[in-house]
Amino acid sequence: MKLLLVVASDDTYDLISLYIRPLGFDLIRYRHVIKAMDNVDETDPAGVIISANDFPRHWKAMVQFIRAERPKEICPIIILTGKKFPLESTTQAFYIGVSGIVDETLSSIDLDRLQTIISRYIPVDERRRDRRFYTSEWSRFGLLITSPQNKTIIPGEVKNISASGLSFSPAYSSLMNDIGIHTILPQCSLRAGNMILSPTCRIARSGRIVSLEFVSFPAGEQAVLEKYLEELPIIEMRNKRIEIEESSGGFD
Repeated sequence: MKLLLVVASDDTYDLISLYIRPLGFDLIRYRHVIKAMDNVDETDPAGVIISANDFPRHWKAMVQFIRAERPKEICPIIILTGKKFPLESTTQAFYIGVSGIVDETLSSIDLDRLQTIISRYIPVDERRRDRRFYTSEWSRFGLLITSPQNKTIIPGEVKNISASGLSFSPAYSSLMNDIGIHTILPQCSLRAGNMILSPTCRIARSGRIVSLEFVSFPAGEQAVLEKYLEELPIIEMRNKRIEIEESSGGFD
């Protein structure tokens, strides 16, 4: 499978190549947007990564050009952004068909996000098909589980979450001692933003950090969670923008 990379920075390309090539992709790189657009039919990529940081005036044109013939399901498009990428451009990016946004600093979390976006659309590794989000205060996740043995309510901090499960740190780990692996937890309360969901979960891994798999949701709730997860990149960009403006002395 081929990935088309439209990036000017050699450092950015080298880092993406180091992380993505082992997944079995052939990487095709262009340093110029127009040339990349001229050769899309010839290269016929399974996905596209374009640096909006390198090409702030042309990335939208390329996204629209590709989307005219290639929908998300066939060809995911990921854009790499810098710190000054405006919120309105983030909203517009998803509107015109971008599949995901990744910070071009490419920290370990950003690289993991890049891989999970790709694997969501391209069958790279079935174990990583669900994009996993690392939580922050702004993402507003929380969890309460009820012990099936003694009905004790156990609060926990959600560490990361995907559409198929989550990892959390119980506030009182001793309360988990009698709950073994594979135990079904039918009474869970999951906060996702302003919403309270009631999934049935299964213990997949125990310890200081507990991993839960979602077994089922009441009607419609799984779609609610998936929609909120889809919106997290926009929420993240909005909060980053606020932090930058506050650190620079407030709004203009």
